[in-house]
Amino acid sequence: MVLKARARRLLAILFAGFLIAAAQAQTKQKPGPALRDLQGVVTDDSGKPVAGAIVQLKNTKTLQIISFITKEQGDYYFHGLSPDIDFEIFAELRGKTSATRTLSSYDSRKQALINLKLDRDKK
Repeated sequence: MVLKARARRLLAILFAGFLIAAAQAQTKQKPGPALRDLQGVVTDDSGKPVAGAIVQLKNTKTLQIISFITKEQGDYYFHGLSPDIDFEIFAELRGKTSATRTLSSYDSRKQALINLKLDRDKK
C-alpha cells in the first residue's frame, strides 16, 4: 500500500514536471528578424559629395521621421532598421532636394545602399 502511494506521488511529480517543461517550451519566443542598415552618399548636380545636407528617413508605418546630417564626404548612415517596414528617404540643402526613394520591406539586403542627388528645386 505504501509502495503504491509513493508510486502515485512520483508519477504526479513527473507529470507536473512535464507540464511545466511543455509550458516553458511554448512561451519561448522566436528571435525577431535581423535588423538592417541603410547608407549612401548625397551629391550635387555635378556629382560632388555634399557635406551638411539633411537626409530624412520616414517610417511609412508609424510616420516617424529620423534625420541625419551628411558628413564631409556626403555620407549618411541609418542603423537598426526593421526589415518588415518600408522607408522613404530624401535629402535637402539650400533650396535643393533629391527625389524621394523607397527602401522596401521586400528588399532583403542587410546593408542597403541608396545614393541621393540634389538635382531638384525645393517646392
